[in-house]
Parts: sequence; C-alpha cells; structure tokens
Amino acid sequence: MTTPWFRFFLTYAPRFTLHKVRCPVLALYGEKDLQVPPKENAPAVYESLRAGGNKQVAVKVFPGLNHLFQHCQTGSPTEYARIEETFAPQVLQTIGDWLLQQIRR
Repeated sequence: MTTPWFRFFLTYAPRFTLHKVRCPVLALYGEKDLQVPPKENAPAVYESLRAGGNKQVAVKVFPGLNHLFQHCQTGSPTEYARIEETFAPQVLQTIGDWLLQQIRR
C-alpha cells in the first residue's frame, strides 16, 4: 500500500483522461463486480466520455456476472476459481455486435 504505483492507483482520477477519448467506446460491466462496481463506475464513465464530447459511447451492465464476466453467486474474487464458465457468451455476442456496428459506420 505504500508503493508509488499503489498510491497513484488510489488517487488517479480517470475522468480527465476520458474527456480526451474521441474513438467509439463500449464499456462493459458485470452487475456483481466487486472490484469495479457498476453502480458507481458505469454512469461516471459514460458522463466523463460524453462531457469530453464523445458521442459514440455505449455502456452495458450484465446481470448476474462478476468482474471476469462469469455467471456467479456473489461476485467475490474467491469465487473465480470455482466457476467453470470462462466468459459469458452474451458478453462475447455484445462485443461482436458492437464491433460489426463500428465497422459498418
């Protein structure tokens, strides 16, 4: 907790960097993510990107998924190794659909 990286990590405010992003953005969250809680982070990312002028922003929260986009019970990192699913198919589908949409633009 006293390393320079950790101190930077705790004080970093990504909104200023997000204001500068001009490319299309797809931000995905698992509803049960305890590491990057979607309730606080999804709106903040969306608002920061839009405040910077980015008009191509999509944010989606997937019900029942954890930080690794696995179906889970609690979302706790201690649960990760016990889950057989590698990555939820609906997230892969969303990413693929979004990419195709971007290519067609």
